[in-house]
Amino acid sequence: MPDQSTRHCPALFLTACASGQGKTTLVAALARYHHRLGCRVAVLKTGPDFLDPMILGRASGAEVGPLDLWMVGEAECRRKLYQAAGEADLILVEGAMGLFDGTPSGADLAETFGLPVAALIDARGMGQTFGAIALGLASYRPVLRFRGVLANQVASARHEEMLRAGIPDSVSYLGSLPRLAEAALPSRHLGLVQAAEIADLEQRLEAAADRIGVTALAELPAAVAFHAPAEWTELPRLLAGRRIAVARDAAFSFIYEDNLRLLESLGAELSFFSPLADCEVTADAIYLPGGYPELHLQALSANVAMKESLQTHVAAGRPMYAECGGMLYLLERLIDKAGVEAELAGLLPGQGRMQQRLAGLGMQSLELPQGCLRGHSFHHSTMQAQVQPAAFGTRQRDGQAGEPFYRQGPVRASYLHLYFPSAPEAAAALFLPD
Repeated sequence: MPDQSTRHCPALFLTACASGQGKTTLVAALARYHHRLGCRVAVLKTGPDFLDPMILGRASGAEVGPLDLWMVGEAECRRKLYQAAGEADLILVEGAMGLFDGTPSGADLAETFGLPVAALIDARGMGQTFGAIALGLASYRPVLRFRGVLANQVASARHEEMLRAGIPDSVSYLGSLPRLAEAALPSRHLGLVQAAEIADLEQRLEAAADRIGVTALAELPAAVAFHAPAEWTELPRLLAGRRIAVARDAAFSFIYEDNLRLLESLGAELSFFSPLADCEVTADAIYLPGGYPELHLQALSANVAMKESLQTHVAAGRPMYAECGGMLYLLERLIDKAGVEAELAGLLPGQGRMQQRLAGLGMQSLELPQGCLRGHSFHHSTMQAQVQPAAFGTRQRDGQAGEPFYRQGPVRASYLHLYFPSAPEAAAALFLPD
C-alpha cells in the first residue's frame, strides 16, 4: 500500500526582490495557463491579504487562502499543503514583499516545506545589473531550492539580451514578460482592485497566460513531498445553535474563508447580508468584516433601515463583531479623502477620516481571556473614538502595543483583521454574550 503519510505534488514558491514587481500577475498567469490545460491548480498566498486571492481565485478556478508561518502557524500551513497535494495537480504559493523580507520571511516558508523558488525581477531601467540581483537572490541562502529568475517589464529583444548577458551560469533564466498593458491589474489605496470590479479581468488573465506559456516557467516544477500533519483535534461546539449574519458586498468583502469555516466548525449557522442593499438583518450575532466603506459612503448613509436594524440588534444585547472597515461603518460619521462626510450607524461614538498615507500596517496579536488571536492591521484611515479601549493588540515585530480593541455594550471592534483558526475559543467568544 502507498504511504499515506506523504503526498507528492509539483509545487512552486513565486517571489520577487521587492513589492510591486508583478508577483500577482505572474502567479495569476501561471495559474490560468495550467487551469486551461485541465490541471487542478491550488494557489496559496503568504502574508495577510484579501485582494490578491480574489484575483488568483478567478485565475485558478478555486478558493485561495493564506499560508503564513506566523499568522496561520506552521502546523496549519502543513495541513493546508498536505490537503492541497491530495487534491491538486499543481501547487503555487505567492510570496509577500521580497524573498527575505519579514520575520518569518517567504524564504523561511519555502525552506520549511522544501518548496522550489522562482523569483520575478522588474527589469525597467536595468541592464546587466539584473544578473547581480538574480545572483544575490539565488545565493543568499544556499539551502533554498532556487529554480531561477524571470524578468518582468522587458522593453524589447535588445533589452532582454542585455539582461541575459549579466546572468551568471549558476542561475537559471526562466524567460521574460514584456510590458503588457492588456494584462496589467489595476490598483487603489489598499492594493489591487477587487476582482468583481474589473470588468475585463478574464481578458487580462488570458493575455497574461498566453505570455507565460512561452517561458520555461510554464513547465511543471518538480514534485515536492508533503508530510501529513498531526491529527486534527475536534473543536468544541461553542457556537452550536447560534445564527451569525455576515456582511458581504462590495463595501465589506475582506473575509478569510478559513474564518467562516471555523465558525461553522464551532457549530454556528451562517447567513449573509448586504449593508448596501438590504433593509434589515436578524441573527444571534453579526460579523462586519473589513472592506471599502469609504467608497460607498452615500449608499451606506442613505440606507437608514439597515442602520436602524443594526441598532435594534445591539439594543437587544446581541453580539456584534466588527473589524477595520466594519468598525468604521459603526462610527457616527466617516469623512472620505475629498472631505465628504456621511453619517453612519452610530453604534460606536466617534468619527473616522480617510487619508492619503498609510496609518497602520503589520502583524499583531490580540490576547483575550479565551486565547491569543493572531492577525494584521492595514488601513489608511484614522479614528477618534469617544470610548476607552478594552485592550490593545501586540505588534509582532517589536512586542509594543498595537491597535486598540473596543467594547461598547455587545459591540466588539478593532482595526485588526483576525485569523480565527489561530485561537478558536477566543474567536467564538467574539460572537457570544458576555
